Amino acid sequence: MRNVKNQNGQSLVEFAIILPIILLLLMGMAEFGMMLNSYLAIQNSSREGARLGIVGGTDLEINSLVTATSPSLTSSNLTVVITPSAGSRTSGGTLTVSLNYNYHTTVPIIGAILNNVVVLHAETSMRIE
Repeated sequence: MRNVKNQNGQSLVEFAIILPIILLLLMGMAEFGMMLNSYLAIQNSSREGARLGIVGGTDLEINSLVTATSPSLTSSNLTVVITPSAGSRTSGGTLTVSLNYNYHTTVPIIGAILNNVVVLHAETSMRIE
């Protein structure tokens, strides 16, 4: 049996094998963090919009508040659905503010895995005062 004493390149080869996996995990965590930030922003915006709507805000006021409370988001990717509309709200009824946000991934490798667009959804229902 031969004793191999020269293993200088072994750690370099192991590092080259594991590096893509480590980078993919790090980029995935960063992308997930940015996606979670966007989700929390639309969740908060839907809550603020519903609160304005139950105290008598119009649909236009709710839309502008939703946009104002989420400045980090691209407003063209944000869809706001308010039910019921301002004319048919009655005291004691339920107002629902639903938001859909098309989140575009920023990390190209993660975008290839997730089809580059993830639809985030937040919905808040409150009793009309």
